[in-house]
Amino acid sequence: MSLPTFAVVIAGLAFGVAGVRAGQAGSRPAADLRLEGDAAKGRKAFEEFRCHACHRVAGVDLPAPVAQPPVPVVLGSKEQRARTDAELLIAIVHPSHDIIPPGSAGETRSGGLSRMGDFSEDMTVRQLIDLVAFIQSRYGPAQPGR
Repeated sequence: MSLPTFAVVIAGLAFGVAGVRAGQAGSRPAADLRLEGDAAKGRKAFEEFRCHACHRVAGVDLPAPVAQPPVPVVLGSKEQRARTDAELLIAIVHPSHDIIPPGSAGETRSGGLSRMGDFSEDMTVRQLIDLVAFIQSRYGPAQPGR
């Protein structure tokens, strides 16, 4: 798949899901978005893209993260609520979307920047979907409202 096609697909997914999160009329709830990926291939993508350099995954034996400062969130942690496929997709495609800037009060979620790199030129849509399946498999089924 060429880069322009990848960009169009990802932008469509991301903005469609963002529209769902914003509650636009006629949109499906974000919890309804279901991606059919292969978790085993997603783990391979997680390793190939060196996601483990920053992220730990609950219950998965991977090389230890080396990012400094460490990323405080453990993916698939039972201490967190389960994530929907839409939330995981947005976190990968637009990692700065849900970051609270240092020193912000309350629920402000704009202005912070993620340290996560841009994989749009290297990752295929299939790899993205499989990566979501891998991470989702560590949380178990997402339950809306949890």
